[in-house]
Amino acid sequence: MKLVVVGGVAGGASAAARVRRLDESAEIVVFERGQDVSYSNCALPYYLGGSVEDAASLILNTPEKFRKQHNIDVRVCSEVTAIHRDRKTVSVRSTVTGETYEESYDKLVLSPGASPIMPKSIKGIDRENAFSVRNVQDIVGIKTYLDAHDARDVVVVGGGFIGIEVAENLKMTGRNVTVVEGLGQILAPFDLDLVQILQKELYDNGVQLCLSSTLTAIEDGKAVCTKDGKEFSVPADAVILAIGVSPETKLAVEAGLDIGQTRGIKVNEHMQTNDPDIYAVGDAVETRNLLTGLPGRLALAGPAQWQARAAADHICGKDTSYKGFIGSSCIRVFGLNAASTGLNEKAASAAGLPFDYVTVYPYDKVKIMPEAAPLAFKLVYSVPEGKLLGAQAIGKGDATKRVDVIASLIHMGGTIGDLIEVEHCYAPLFSTAKDVVHMAALTAQNLLENRFKQVHIKDVRSLVESGAFILDVREAWEYELSHVKGAKNVPLSELRDRLDEIPRDIPVYVHCRSSQRSYYACCCLQGRGFRNVVNLSGSFLGICLHEYFNDKTTGREPIVTGYNFD
Repeated sequence: MKLVVVGGVAGGASAAARVRRLDESAEIVVFERGQDVSYSNCALPYYLGGSVEDAASLILNTPEKFRKQHNIDVRVCSEVTAIHRDRKTVSVRSTVTGETYEESYDKLVLSPGASPIMPKSIKGIDRENAFSVRNVQDIVGIKTYLDAHDARDVVVVGGGFIGIEVAENLKMTGRNVTVVEGLGQILAPFDLDLVQILQKELYDNGVQLCLSSTLTAIEDGKAVCTKDGKEFSVPADAVILAIGVSPETKLAVEAGLDIGQTRGIKVNEHMQTNDPDIYAVGDAVETRNLLTGLPGRLALAGPAQWQARAAADHICGKDTSYKGFIGSSCIRVFGLNAASTGLNEKAASAAGLPFDYVTVYPYDKVKIMPEAAPLAFKLVYSVPEGKLLGAQAIGKGDATKRVDVIASLIHMGGTIGDLIEVEHCYAPLFSTAKDVVHMAALTAQNLLENRFKQVHIKDVRSLVESGAFILDVREAWEYELSHVKGAKNVPLSELRDRLDEIPRDIPVYVHCRSSQRSYYACCCLQGRGFRNVVNLSGSFLGICLHEYFNDKTTGREPIVTGYNFD
């Protein structure tokens, strides 16, 4: 059996290596049009900041290593230009010499990836100081230019994962960095209420954010943008575009392979195209979302690896399938770690699913331990079944560990009840006996059982502006440091002696610092006959984090008297 693989990074290299492990006698040829094969594209931004000191270390494997260790023939600087399905060959062109030839195959795996979007509508997009980020040569070229021209002002266009990682790393080198993002927030997998924490972190570290803004031109020393129909300029010695990627489907289209609804190569559960001898994996394919059943594309290394394994197994006669994705991702933004999985609030709404969510801010480890810090955690679940749909976590501690728990349960069809029963490792330096995920699950269970009602952080501003009765059950000294404007302070420790100060004929919105004491207060009041109490999900810490960035950047009237994040 002869296998030909088009594209030698995560998906292609993994498929080739897996086939070799299953079939020692197979002839395997990998074509890669770039100079390098099997490099760490996810680590590229960290070369700009110095975390990765040597660009050569980004290259994980070489053609020589593939030949010696796996007996795989890897040909770099070799672009596959056509697929001839009738005679089962591909046309190959050397990007160095221009020489062309045909190579035969029995099975073909396409892993062409996706190319950075560089809109021609942007005036000056072809200038020497405009860059995209795709491979090792790109990132080396960016650093070389920045250093050679002593570029101090850099504009990063796009607030996705690559854009934010590039911005963070450039800021760590002392440069002035501005992020221009077309949406009203960065990092779309996170909902606005949580992503405000990351926007605050960027703001506090000196990265300027221009949200709901579009780059229109690159000129000498500046980037020209528009927002709300108004033009403005940002100083720019260099512009790095990270506004998204487009699946490379030209080969597939010209070969008559089916393209899906999301413009990716259409495949089945074995990663086969409509030609049973041609498979496709990675950023260029369309699979499906496990939670919604809808077709989709996901440009992440993890899914590409599993797709490659499924394709390789099927090629070698194993009945392995790739069932789809849920979308798990993580990022570091200066001093914070952030992770997400499954559906966020926006995606659940768009899919038409009945859902609710809880937001909690417990400590990530026992509070008296060194480096203990709050961890913002949002859990999305279906109602009334309580099926887990997604989670988001942001904090100084281990956000990924908590989200990985949810991702595992989602793949198993887990529910809120299942999450409550998960037994975790516990020691004061690592977590709390009731971990963050347990606190969220217990809160969700109480809501599903109608034990109390809640209102979300995003609704607090309108409550304050309408003069709603907000009850702050923190201690008096906490209230004096900072509080929601107009809130009534009755500490939980005094609540039972001051019930006459709390109205029974209008809604009472209760909050504390992290929602724990406010939950106790709601239980107490309901036990004393109050039927009008509502818990503020996320409580005071969540309110502060949600409001801070917009207050500082828009000049709007704060609803909090000073901000206290301790």
